[in-house]
Amino acid sequence: MGNRAVITTPERKIGLYLHWNGGRDTVEPLLRYCELKGYRAPSSDSYGWARLCQVVGNFFGGTLSVGIAPYSDDRRMNPGDNGIYVVDGWKIVDRILPYEGFVEEDEHDFDGMLRALDESMPEDERLGALLDSTEVATSELELGDEVWARGVDGKYSTYPVVAFDDDGTPLVAHYDHDGDWSWNPNNRIEEKSVLIVGRK
Repeated sequence: MGNRAVITTPERKIGLYLHWNGGRDTVEPLLRYCELKGYRAPSSDSYGWARLCQVVGNFFGGTLSVGIAPYSDDRRMNPGDNGIYVVDGWKIVDRILPYEGFVEEDEHDFDGMLRALDESMPEDERLGALLDSTEVATSELELGDEVWARGVDGKYSTYPVVAFDDDGTPLVAHYDHDGDWSWNPNNRIEEKSVLIVGRK
């Protein structure tokens, strides 16, 4: 026996089988972890499936805890236990429950699972201190806030907010040009929300 689940996308072309930790209390942190890593989602292309499998495989280890197969139909793919998760982007958008009266598992703390997933990754690929950050609306950023931003190598670093552009867009001290932070678009924080180092 296991604690099984299958993850698929709305197109239902591929199914990722989890033999263990198939509860929502593991699957949602798993999806969030992949989102924080900046991976492309399985609903966008095959690289998304590969990265999702990579994170799960690192976490479980061994050779029998994770499987991947062409998706046939909901009835045949349903493994029991936790049923089927349908994900779009890195969000669960539908759920095929395994049986009537199903009760959702709630044993694993969300932040604890994020850290457990991170610890199973190769050391140079871990998110580390980013997992201790605070998410805030970009409109609430203040001068001096340390914002986590991903570089061209895909890795996160922190950069302080040093100015606001004429349109109010926060600018971080990433690429300097004689004190002009507006010259490089990579200094602009245009997402609706960002992760920052906790304010003191």
